[in-house]
Amino acid sequence: MSGTLYGLGVGPGDPDLITLKALRVLERVPVIAYPAPETGDSLARTIAAPHIPEGRDEIVIRTPMVPGKFPAHDVYDRYAEEISGHLAAGRDVAVLCEGDPFLYGSFMYLFSRLADDHAMQVVPGVSSLGACAAAAGVPLVSRNQVLTVVPGPLDEVELEARIKASPAVAIMKVGRHLDKIRRVLGRLNLMNNAHYVERATMDEQRVMPLAELNGKGAPYFSMVLVRHGEDEAGI
Repeated sequence: MSGTLYGLGVGPGDPDLITLKALRVLERVPVIAYPAPETGDSLARTIAAPHIPEGRDEIVIRTPMVPGKFPAHDVYDRYAEEISGHLAAGRDVAVLCEGDPFLYGSFMYLFSRLADDHAMQVVPGVSSLGACAAAAGVPLVSRNQVLTVVPGPLDEVELEARIKASPAVAIMKVGRHLDKIRRVLGRLNLMNNAHYVERATMDEQRVMPLAELNGKGAPYFSMVLVRHGEDEAGI
């Protein structure tokens, strides 16, 4: 019998936010895999660390996390083959993912390579969207508002158009795009509506109005939440 591949959402950073379902999978699978930068620790592995039993085989999926090199298809081809070997031998494998596996999650690159040949289960996790809204103390949307999720790396013109068209926006992957986001929100007169959240639920979490944030850069794991238009208070 072949093994099952699990895509486990481990949440945004606080180990207590892992779901019971993901925890039960972690407690019994013999093999775990997780993304990591070319050098340094894996955030997904760090989040899940308190829940990982000793003696598990671990596959560190080291990939370049720089523009122009991600996703590294040759890297995912190689690790998909390694994981497939475990599955073919009847060993279940859990791939750890920050937040939710299917919300900008790297697990999708393994899923697309392995889903046709192996049993697969995706376990959703607490996403950064919910975590950032909770940390900032602001609702994402209310009543009939539409939420638009916008990646910070978008071209400035497109970024502006999408923010302008939606009453509620979550700008993800802020990082080196912080100045561009500020310019756009300034032109739209939305700086006073913008909340900045950095490393939500982690020990280093920072939350503040975007207008009060100093500096020109931000971590990759940061988000800007903006609401405008009807019923911003949500009541």
